[in-house]
Amino acid sequence: MMKLSKRLQTIADRVTPGSRTADIGSDHALLPVYLVQSGRAPSAIAGELNTGPYQAASKAAASAGLSAVISVRQGDGLSVLQPGEADTVTIAGMGGSLMTDILEAGRLAGKLEGVRELVLQPNVGEEFVRRWLVKHGWTLTDETVLEEDGRFYEVLRAVLSPTASIENAALYEPAFLNKPETESALWANWLYRMGPHLLRNPSPVLHQKWELEIGKLERIVAQMAGSDTPDARAKEAEFRMEIAQIQEVLACTPTDKPSSN
Repeated sequence: MMKLSKRLQTIADRVTPGSRTADIGSDHALLPVYLVQSGRAPSAIAGELNTGPYQAASKAAASAGLSAVISVRQGDGLSVLQPGEADTVTIAGMGGSLMTDILEAGRLAGKLEGVRELVLQPNVGEEFVRRWLVKHGWTLTDETVLEEDGRFYEVLRAVLSPTASIENAALYEPAFLNKPETESALWANWLYRMGPHLLRNPSPVLHQKWELEIGKLERIVAQMAGSDTPDARAKEAEFRMEIAQIQEVLACTPTDKPSSN
Protein backbone atom coordinates (compact mmCIF):
# COMPACT_ATOMS: atom_id res chain seq x y z
CA MET A 1 0.00 0.00 0.00
CA MET A 2 1.16 3.52 -0.77
CA LYS A 3 2.77 5.35 2.15
CA LEU A 4 1.67 8.95 2.59
CA SER A 5 3.41 11.94 4.09
CA LYS A 6 2.30 12.99 7.54
CA ARG A 7 0.24 15.81 6.02
CA LEU A 8 -1.59 13.63 3.50
CA GLN A 9 -2.12 10.87 6.07
CA THR A 10 -3.78 13.39 8.38
CA ILE A 11 -6.14 14.33 5.55
CA ALA A 12 -6.85 10.69 4.67
CA ASP A 13 -7.64 9.83 8.29
CA ARG A 14 -10.42 12.42 8.31
CA VAL A 15 -12.27 11.05 5.30
CA THR A 16 -15.31 9.10 6.49
CA PRO A 17 -14.91 5.40 5.57
CA GLY A 18 -17.09 4.38 2.66
CA SER A 19 -17.14 7.85 1.10
CA ARG A 20 -16.78 8.32 -2.63
CA THR A 21 -14.05 10.94 -2.62
CA ALA A 22 -13.09 13.67 -5.06
CA ASP A 23 -9.59 15.06 -4.56
CA ILE A 24 -9.28 18.46 -6.21
CA GLY A 25 -5.78 19.55 -7.18
CA SER A 26 -4.71 15.93 -6.81
CA ASP A 27 -1.20 16.33 -8.23
CA HIS A 28 0.13 12.73 -8.44
CA ALA A 29 -3.12 11.22 -7.10
CA LEU A 30 -1.34 9.97 -3.99
CA LEU A 31 -4.38 10.57 -1.78
CA PRO A 32 -6.99 8.91 -4.05
CA VAL A 33 -4.75 5.87 -4.58
CA TYR A 34 -4.21 5.48 -0.85
CA LEU A 35 -7.90 5.93 -0.01
CA VAL A 36 -8.93 3.21 -2.45
CA GLN A 37 -6.04 0.86 -1.65
CA SER A 38 -6.78 1.10 2.07
CA GLY A 39 -10.48 0.44 1.53
CA ARG A 40 -11.44 3.78 3.00
CA ALA A 41 -13.02 4.92 -0.28
CA PRO A 42 -14.80 2.61 -2.73
CA SER A 43 -13.97 4.97 -5.58
CA ALA A 44 -12.29 8.30 -6.15
CA ILE A 45 -11.97 11.17 -8.59
CA ALA A 46 -8.61 12.88 -9.03
CA GLY A 47 -8.98 16.35 -10.49
CA GLU A 48 -5.99 18.31 -11.79
CA LEU A 49 -5.79 21.47 -13.88
CA ASN A 50 -2.28 21.26 -15.28
CA THR A 51 -1.27 18.72 -17.90
CA GLY A 52 1.90 17.45 -16.21
CA PRO A 53 0.27 16.55 -12.88
CA TYR A 54 -2.80 15.22 -14.71
CA GLN A 55 -0.61 12.80 -16.65
CA ALA A 56 1.26 11.85 -13.48
CA ALA A 57 -2.04 11.15 -11.71
CA SER A 58 -3.28 9.02 -14.60
CA LYS A 59 -0.04 7.03 -14.53
CA ALA A 60 -0.25 6.57 -10.75
CA ALA A 61 -3.80 5.22 -10.91
CA ALA A 62 -2.86 2.88 -13.75
CA SER A 63 0.31 1.67 -12.02
CA ALA A 64 -1.72 0.82 -8.93
CA GLY A 65 -4.19 -1.11 -11.08
CA LEU A 66 -7.00 1.20 -10.01
CA SER A 67 -7.98 2.91 -13.25
CA ALA A 68 -11.42 1.28 -13.03
CA VAL A 69 -12.22 2.93 -9.69
CA ILE A 70 -10.13 6.11 -9.80
CA SER A 71 -11.29 8.55 -12.47
CA VAL A 72 -8.53 11.02 -13.31
CA ARG A 73 -9.88 14.19 -14.89
CA GLN A 74 -8.34 17.40 -16.15
CA GLY A 75 -10.15 20.62 -15.37
CA ASP A 76 -10.38 23.70 -13.20
CA GLY A 77 -11.38 23.08 -9.59
CA LEU A 78 -14.73 21.42 -9.06
CA SER A 79 -15.58 21.61 -12.76
CA VAL A 80 -14.32 18.01 -13.00
CA LEU A 81 -17.11 16.85 -10.71
CA GLN A 82 -20.69 16.05 -11.64
CA PRO A 83 -23.47 16.61 -9.06
CA GLY A 84 -24.03 13.53 -6.92
CA GLU A 85 -20.73 11.83 -7.84
CA ALA A 86 -18.95 12.32 -4.53
CA ASP A 87 -19.73 12.17 -0.83
CA THR A 88 -16.48 13.83 0.24
CA VAL A 89 -14.34 16.49 -1.38
CA THR A 90 -10.72 16.97 -0.36
CA ILE A 91 -8.65 20.02 -1.33
CA ALA A 92 -5.10 20.53 -0.09
CA GLY A 93 -1.88 22.40 -0.65
CA MET A 94 -3.07 25.83 -1.75
CA GLY A 95 -3.91 29.17 -0.17
CA GLY A 96 -7.19 29.60 1.67
CA SER A 97 -8.33 32.40 -0.62
CA LEU A 98 -7.91 30.26 -3.74
CA MET A 99 -9.55 27.34 -1.97
CA THR A 100 -12.64 29.38 -1.16
CA ASP A 101 -12.77 30.61 -4.76
CA ILE A 102 -12.82 26.98 -5.91
CA LEU A 103 -15.50 26.04 -3.39
CA GLU A 104 -17.66 29.02 -4.24
CA ALA A 105 -17.42 28.46 -7.99
CA GLY A 106 -18.33 24.84 -7.44
CA ARG A 107 -21.23 25.74 -5.17
CA LEU A 108 -22.67 28.18 -7.70
CA ALA A 109 -22.34 25.58 -10.46
CA GLY A 110 -24.11 22.92 -8.37
CA LYS A 111 -20.99 20.76 -8.17
CA LEU A 112 -21.31 20.31 -4.40
CA GLU A 113 -24.71 18.66 -4.71
CA GLY A 114 -24.59 15.40 -2.77
CA VAL A 115 -21.32 16.30 -1.03
CA ARG A 116 -21.68 15.95 2.73
CA GLU A 117 -18.08 16.26 3.88
CA LEU A 118 -15.15 18.56 3.14
CA VAL A 119 -11.59 17.84 4.25
CA LEU A 120 -9.47 20.91 3.56
CA GLN A 121 -5.81 21.77 4.08
CA PRO A 122 -5.06 25.39 3.22
CA ASN A 123 -1.38 26.33 3.32
CA VAL A 124 -2.20 29.86 4.48
CA GLY A 125 -5.34 31.92 4.91
CA GLU A 126 -7.25 29.39 6.98
CA GLU A 127 -9.53 32.20 8.16
CA PHE A 128 -11.01 32.56 4.64
CA VAL A 129 -11.94 28.88 4.61
CA ARG A 130 -13.58 28.98 8.04
CA ARG A 131 -15.64 32.01 7.10
CA TRP A 132 -16.77 30.40 3.85
CA LEU A 133 -17.87 27.28 5.70
CA VAL A 134 -19.93 29.29 8.18
CA LYS A 135 -21.52 31.38 5.45
CA HIS A 136 -22.68 28.37 3.46
CA GLY A 137 -24.07 26.04 6.10
CA TRP A 138 -21.07 23.87 6.91
CA THR A 139 -20.08 22.99 10.46
CA LEU A 140 -16.42 22.59 11.33
CA THR A 141 -16.32 19.30 13.25
CA ASP A 142 -12.60 18.77 13.56
CA GLU A 143 -9.34 20.56 12.93
CA THR A 144 -5.76 19.75 13.68
CA VAL A 145 -2.40 21.42 13.27
CA LEU A 146 0.77 19.49 12.45
CA GLU A 147 4.38 20.19 11.65
CA GLU A 148 6.24 18.49 8.83
CA ASP A 149 9.66 19.37 7.44
CA GLY A 150 9.68 22.70 9.25
CA ARG A 151 6.25 23.82 8.01
CA PHE A 152 2.95 23.98 9.85
CA TYR A 153 -0.30 22.78 8.32
CA GLU A 154 -3.90 22.91 9.47
CA VAL A 155 -6.38 20.26 8.36
CA LEU A 156 -10.09 21.12 8.64
CA ARG A 157 -13.03 18.71 8.41
CA ALA A 158 -16.54 20.09 7.91
CA VAL A 159 -19.96 18.57 7.32
CA LEU A 160 -23.08 20.02 5.76
CA SER A 161 -25.57 20.54 8.59
CA PRO A 162 -29.18 21.81 8.71
CA THR A 163 -28.41 23.26 12.14
CA ALA A 164 -25.08 24.82 11.13
CA SER A 165 -26.11 28.34 12.16
CA ILE A 166 -26.73 27.22 15.75
CA GLU A 167 -23.62 25.04 15.89
CA ASN A 168 -21.40 27.74 14.43
CA ALA A 169 -22.75 30.41 16.76
CA ALA A 170 -21.62 28.26 19.68
CA LEU A 171 -18.35 27.25 18.05
CA TYR A 172 -17.23 30.83 17.38
CA GLU A 173 -18.43 32.21 20.72
CA PRO A 174 -15.24 33.52 22.37
CA ALA A 175 -16.53 33.51 25.94
CA PHE A 176 -14.09 30.75 26.91
CA LEU A 177 -11.23 33.20 26.32
CA ASN A 178 -12.45 35.18 29.36
CA LYS A 179 -12.60 38.47 27.51
CA PRO A 180 -15.12 41.30 28.06
CA GLU A 181 -18.40 40.86 26.19
CA THR A 182 -17.88 44.30 24.65
CA GLU A 183 -14.81 42.88 22.84
CA SER A 184 -16.58 39.76 21.60
CA ALA A 185 -16.31 40.65 17.90
CA LEU A 186 -12.56 41.24 18.19
CA TRP A 187 -11.85 37.89 19.80
CA ALA A 188 -14.30 36.03 17.53
CA ASN A 189 -12.08 37.21 14.66
CA TRP A 190 -9.16 35.44 16.31
CA LEU A 191 -11.20 32.22 16.54
CA TYR A 192 -11.62 32.36 12.77
CA ARG A 193 -7.95 33.03 12.30
CA MET A 194 -6.51 30.57 14.82
CA GLY A 195 -9.21 27.90 14.81
CA PRO A 196 -12.05 27.38 17.32
CA HIS A 197 -11.32 23.70 17.93
CA LEU A 198 -7.57 24.29 18.01
CA LEU A 199 -7.96 26.97 20.70
CA ARG A 200 -10.35 24.88 22.77
CA ASN A 201 -7.99 21.93 22.66
CA PRO A 202 -4.59 23.61 22.36
CA SER A 203 -1.48 21.62 21.55
CA PRO A 204 2.22 22.43 21.75
CA VAL A 205 2.28 22.50 17.94
CA LEU A 206 -0.35 25.23 17.86
CA HIS A 207 1.73 27.33 20.23
CA GLN A 208 4.85 26.67 18.18
CA LYS A 209 3.10 27.84 15.02
CA TRP A 210 1.95 31.10 16.55
CA GLU A 211 5.20 31.76 18.42
CA LEU A 212 6.87 31.53 15.02
CA GLU A 213 4.35 34.04 13.66
CA ILE A 214 5.10 36.38 16.57
CA GLY A 215 8.79 36.12 15.73
CA LYS A 216 8.10 37.09 12.12
CA LEU A 217 6.05 40.09 13.21
CA GLU A 218 8.71 41.18 15.68
CA ARG A 219 11.33 41.14 12.94
CA ILE A 220 9.09 43.31 10.76
CA VAL A 221 8.64 45.75 13.64
CA ALA A 222 12.39 45.88 14.17
CA GLN A 223 12.95 46.66 10.49
CA MET A 224 10.41 49.47 10.63
CA ALA A 225 11.93 51.03 13.71
CA GLY A 226 14.38 53.02 11.63
CA SER A 227 11.65 54.86 9.73
CA ASP A 228 9.97 57.98 11.09
CA THR A 229 7.28 58.33 8.43
CA PRO A 230 3.68 58.47 9.66
CA ASP A 231 2.78 55.39 7.57
CA ALA A 232 5.61 53.39 9.09
CA ARG A 233 4.63 54.42 12.62
CA ALA A 234 1.01 53.45 11.97
CA LYS A 235 1.98 50.07 10.54
CA GLU A 236 4.35 49.44 13.41
CA ALA A 237 1.55 50.14 15.87
CA GLU A 238 -0.71 47.70 14.00
CA PHE A 239 1.89 44.96 14.11
CA ARG A 240 2.57 45.54 17.81
CA MET A 241 -1.15 45.27 18.53
CA GLU A 242 -1.36 42.07 16.51
CA ILE A 243 1.53 40.58 18.47
CA ALA A 244 -0.12 41.52 21.76
CA GLN A 245 -3.42 39.97 20.73
CA ILE A 246 -1.82 36.70 19.65
CA GLN A 247 0.01 36.58 22.97
CA GLU A 248 -3.25 37.20 24.84
CA VAL A 249 -5.02 34.38 23.02
CA LEU A 250 -2.16 31.97 23.65
CA ALA A 251 -2.13 32.96 27.32
CA CYS A 252 -5.81 31.98 27.51
CA THR A 253 -5.11 28.59 25.96
CA PRO A 254 -2.21 26.94 27.77
CA THR A 255 -1.37 23.48 26.46
CA ASP A 256 -2.20 21.86 29.80
CA LYS A 257 -5.73 23.31 29.72
CA PRO A 258 -8.36 20.56 30.04
CA SER A 259 -10.40 19.93 26.89
CA SER A 260 -13.73 21.77 26.84
CA ASN A 261 -15.21 19.40 24.24
